[in-house]
Amino acid sequence: MSQGETFIDTHCHLLPGVDDGAASWDDALNMARLAVADGIATAVVTPHQLGTNRQLDGPTIRTKTAHLQEFLNQNQVPLRVLPGAEVRVEPDLIDRVREGDVLTLADRGRYVLLELPHEIYLPMEDMLDNLRRAGLTGILAHVERNQGVLAQPAVVVPLIEAGCLLQVTAGSITGSFGPDVQKLACRLVERGEAHFVATDAHGPKRRRPQMRAAFQKTIDLAGYRAARDLFHNHPEAVLRDQPIRARARQTPPKRSGLGRWLPWSKAG
Repeated sequence: MSQGETFIDTHCHLLPGVDDGAASWDDALNMARLAVADGIATAVVTPHQLGTNRQLDGPTIRTKTAHLQEFLNQNQVPLRVLPGAEVRVEPDLIDRVREGDVLTLADRGRYVLLELPHEIYLPMEDMLDNLRRAGLTGILAHVERNQGVLAQPAVVVPLIEAGCLLQVTAGSITGSFGPDVQKLACRLVERGEAHFVATDAHGPKRRRPQMRAAFQKTIDLAGYRAARDLFHNHPEAVLRDQPIRARARQTPPKRSGLGRWLPWSKAG
């Protein structure tokens, strides 16, 4: 990777004091410095919305993001931050987006970062269809860490066919969440069934905002062009409000011994 290589992080809990991410302005500052040192040039801040965070609204996130940008500028940290949210899938999600209370990524009005409960997989085809009808596209966060998907990984195929984009956590690729999660994350990357890699960073000491090691691993798994798509080009399309086609790469994986792991059969 050249020294000029930069990344765009579309999932980062960098706003201080709003959820389980940065606990203070000092934490946010240290996280931002780590991100820049690792090659991240832009981060979409994605505090949790809906679920147990229904009180956090869009105007608050926009205001706090602007304050964070000012704070980083004052401390000479060259990280661009944009407002967004990680949104728990709930029945009123689309209405809340339309009202401006729930944010799309980069606040551009197209891509919604969706979160399912970690413990189970819930069918999403109806939700995705409703999003599409509303002019929205769903991006499912940390799909490889969902216990239901781990048990039946073939559920990702109908998700992609329904227009869902999949986001994998950088730490999953490098093994931070255990071998089973790593195997699934790498399998999704190899097969072209992942569309984004992001940090899902929560702090300066635990779950840090780092992408470089995962980028190098992704080059090994799927090649440089695919790595650029996952870490820069697709995230940049989000920032520019440009379409991204939800599809898997048809060519076979570059190389890996993971092909013998878990039969990729249809979910029962």
